[in-house]
Amino acid sequence: MIALPGHRAPVESPAGGPSGLPAPGRFAHLHPDDGACLMEAAALLGTGRFTDSPAGTHPALAALARVVNDNVADDTRHALWPLATDLADARPAGRSYAPLLVGTVVDAARRVCPASRRLARNGRACRLRADRLADAPAGGPAVRTADLLWWRGPGRRRLEQALGVLCAAPEADRLLSLLLRQVVTQAKGTTGVPAACREVQCNR
Repeated sequence: MIALPGHRAPVESPAGGPSGLPAPGRFAHLHPDDGACLMEAAALLGTGRFTDSPAGTHPALAALARVVNDNVADDTRHALWPLATDLADARPAGRSYAPLLVGTVVDAARRVCPASRRLARNGRACRLRADRLADAPAGGPAVRTADLLWWRGPGRRRLEQALGVLCAAPEADRLLSLLLRQVVTQAKGTTGVPAACREVQCNR
């Protein structure tokens, strides 16, 4: 059980979830006594620190998990709680992982809104970048900076645009839950870009 010194014991965890975590809740929290989002739970499991951006989770995957956590109903959030264990150690290596992940989310949004030209363009951009970086070496500081700029700029915008479509869909809870389960399964236990991710078509 995870217990922070000097604070009250955590509440009972949802069925099937890791024991001893704070109560599942929306948005970020100042303290575990107030509850935790899915990524805060993952951080507690991974390092014991209370943050929604743990080092053990790829930033793009963490961004997706935060949006899903904040936009599903309470019962769906509780059902997703066991994913915190996998998210605590989900940082696939490989420069193509982030565009592949964003492309997966864009694909899900295009199934909701197939006529969207913006989503089509975003999907093509994700596929092109992922293909270009598929076998690229990690590189030095300049390469890491370039990848970070992509993620904080066009990568994040494309993810947010696609998630906006999914969150507004009539079956948003189901779609977001399935999507997060899919990408966590793909990332689980990998040290490189998952083969399953490579099969996802980011552009149709």
